[in-house]
Amino acid sequence: MRERLRTWRPATPPLPADLEASVVDTDPEWFGRELAIAAQPPWWLWRLALTTVSPAVSLFGRVLVTGAIPEHLRRGPLILAANHIGDYDTFTVAAALHRVGVVPRVLATGGIMKAPVAGPVLERSGGIRVDRGTDVAAHAMRVVLVALEHGGQVLVYPEGRVGLTADGWPERGRTGLARLALQTRVPVIPVSQWGAHEVLQYGNDWGKLRTALSAAWRQPALRVHVGAPVPLDDLEPGRTGDANRARTRIMAAITRGLVPLRAGQPTDRIAFVDPTRPVKAVAAFPGGLVPADVPGAGPPPPPAGTLRR
Repeated sequence: MRERLRTWRPATPPLPADLEASVVDTDPEWFGRELAIAAQPPWWLWRLALTTVSPAVSLFGRVLVTGAIPEHLRRGPLILAANHIGDYDTFTVAAALHRVGVVPRVLATGGIMKAPVAGPVLERSGGIRVDRGTDVAAHAMRVVLVALEHGGQVLVYPEGRVGLTADGWPERGRTGLARLALQTRVPVIPVSQWGAHEVLQYGNDWGKLRTALSAAWRQPALRVHVGAPVPLDDLEPGRTGDANRARTRIMAAITRGLVPLRAGQPTDRIAFVDPTRPVKAVAAFPGGLVPADVPGAGPPPPPAGTLRR
């Protein structure tokens, strides 16, 4: 029984004929499956899970959502660029995006995707495996590209990891997402979020259970703001410096959207103390101060009265 659970995975749709040449013998064994899934509409079970299981996210805090995505954008591919503050925020952001009418495909670490049962289910749900620091890490972007070409809406963390700045503001991010956005011309929707770091501590030990139980009791606010598309139309994929400019605009939009979510809290440090969380980076915009001349910073989110619970 244990062996059957370890090797079980749901049926994968066949790889479309036009993608067969994209898979070669040297590719990792999961690559063909993920390409096939990326070319399909979201799995019905994933849609059902977002509808029925999303409310369970609120067991550990009050999910509060601001902003919206226009209907005409929801009908096509989207790059959903979010800041990454902890292991729980994927659940929070996925639930928030479902509330605004989006069924996101999520990038996940190789460790999660290799887990029995949970990994195969996440893969079949459109999860895209990212093996950071390996020679197959680039395969994730190839899967993302196929998903976008087939109308997928992909949740991406441009920082590439849980942010490790002292003040909690997003890091500079990487240019991979920016290059992808310029190449595909898919709208980039900035998603700012705060509070999920209080549910699961950074350290991977039994302390996660302690902080989760504490969050279930305290019910911290898990705030998510979905912003307007980042303006990138004046930038070109092959022009020197434009990938960096796109990255700056994306991180500026995320940071600007985060400011009201942290209202009443310190801007130079994280109020919630997590002794297991290291500090290894500097924020793109320390203190949340985005220069006014950065295109795409946009207006702040609407007031708290418009929050959707």
